[in-house]
Amino acid sequence: MIIRYAQEQDLPAIVDIYNSTIPSRVVTADTEPVSVESRISWFCEHTKANHPIWVAELDGVVIGWLSLQKFYDRPAYDGTAEISLYVSSDHREKGVGKLLFRKAINKCPELRLTNLLGFIFAHNAPSLQFFKRFGFKQWGYFPKVAVIDGTEEDLIILGLRVDII
Repeated sequence: MIIRYAQEQDLPAIVDIYNSTIPSRVVTADTEPVSVESRISWFCEHTKANHPIWVAELDGVVIGWLSLQKFYDRPAYDGTAEISLYVSSDHREKGVGKLLFRKAINKCPELRLTNLLGFIFAHNAPSLQFFKRFGFKQWGYFPKVAVIDGTEEDLIILGLRVDII
């Protein structure tokens, strides 16, 4: 398996992996699949900034991806990024997410990032545990801020302070 920067031709695989998580109603606030076309500008924003997308590739197939997203579009927040991780269902719990997370955390000093934030639904126990294994702590709690299929859901923000070398 290799971890590399995402390229435009990876976008269909990135979208497929993302869309595969929507039916669970656990991972994302999107309730309908997104299209490749709707994600082109999102993808381009990542290639122009210090907020990249990495993919995990196995035998020429993208099996997971991680993105760093601007937290808030104000200069004072330039050192903070939202981290998102998605792994194809048949490759979960096989170390793919760990490799992607290590890559992102290790690159933070080079990217001049000092804080990483994860936005996770309170009912997504596996993701909460995963982030906490990397040292993320709860920095915020937003009760009932999302409505999915008529059910109000809480959002937890986990944060990690990354030392710049």
